[in-house]
Amino acid sequence: MELVIAIAIGVLASSGIWLLLRPRTFQVIIGLSLLSYAVNLFIFAMGRLRAGAPPVLGPSGTGDLATYADPLPQALVLTAIVISFAMTALFLVVLLASRGLTGNDHVDGREVDP
Repeated sequence: MELVIAIAIGVLASSGIWLLLRPRTFQVIIGLSLLSYAVNLFIFAMGRLRAGAPPVLGPSGTGDLATYADPLPQALVLTAIVISFAMTALFLVVLLASRGLTGNDHVDGREVDP
């Protein structure tokens, strides 16, 4: 399970960085989204990946620290998802305004002549 999550984090991060280096604005926005997904998975994986573990206490009401699933990374990831959604919406509005003013969607504002 940890290997699959580590590979997914690596693929998302590398794809996000590759898209950040592209000349089109939409590709940069998608790259930022992929990078934020990779960071969210990383934060979530730091809270110990446990399937079927109770979030705080077991059914008996008591337990030791080894059986707990940490709720803090889950709360941080949920907050990060909301913030990244708002950030993506803002970037899309700026993209549309820039496209309307300049007539193209290149990051530097001009087309590359072949």
